[in-house]
Amino acid sequence: MCSLATMADVDEVEVVVAHNERATLRVGDVFLKIDADQARIDVEVEAMAMAPIPTPEVLWRKPPVLALAAVPGTALGRLGEPSAASPAAWSAAGAAVRMLHDAPLPPWPGRSLDEIASRLDVECEWLVTNGVLPTDLVTRNRRIAEAALRPCTPVFTHGDLQITHVFIDGDEVTGVIDWSEASRGDALFDLATLTLGHEEHLGDVVAGYGTDVDLDVIRAWWSLRSLLAVRWLVEHGFDPSSPGCEVDVLRARM
Repeated sequence: MCSLATMADVDEVEVVVAHNERATLRVGDVFLKIDADQARIDVEVEAMAMAPIPTPEVLWRKPPVLALAAVPGTALGRLGEPSAASPAAWSAAGAAVRMLHDAPLPPWPGRSLDEIASRLDVECEWLVTNGVLPTDLVTRNRRIAEAALRPCTPVFTHGDLQITHVFIDGDEVTGVIDWSEASRGDALFDLATLTLGHEEHLGDVVAGYGTDVDLDVIRAWWSLRSLLAVRWLVEHGFDPSSPGCEVDVLRARM
């Protein structure tokens, strides 16, 4: 078990991400997640314990801080940058997602379709009213997003399966991090989040996933997730218009 004394031997603290909701720091091989919302931390700890795929080891917890061991390997890639990972690594990521989706459901629910649709309406109105994105771009992607808002059989979803949250070593998945959004949800949402901005690897992921999926629904989730993300990213100091990021994903649908 890691102790504060061990951490004191490290002379550098890396800020991995920080905004007014939460922050993650790296101190040596330990990640410190600071979150005032203990419900999110509760979900993260329980989801990692339930998941049938590699997850970070919980070293200690002292609210509002959760200490996790670093997972080996490197991230599958980053949004807005080409991925150096092999097709086999992307396929392995798809296989890991399938293992998760085949696992028993977590006891807590996810967001309902009505909640998602309501938020989508609010965000699209905000984007247009404030002139953040062109009306035709929002309207076109809002129409595409409709395909994601359909009933489906819920599975155990990660809920925020960005490529930076999947770690690989060679062609093997070594760990999946950041489980605070885990819940019952749509399997295709996870697949869409994993491949957002990396459409060229969708075939590899689906091959590893090992079953037919509706590609139009995955594309719908790309539009929906991007529309929902833009305001949050802007308000928290991130740039969704960077090359290859959310705004480019929306433009690609035109």
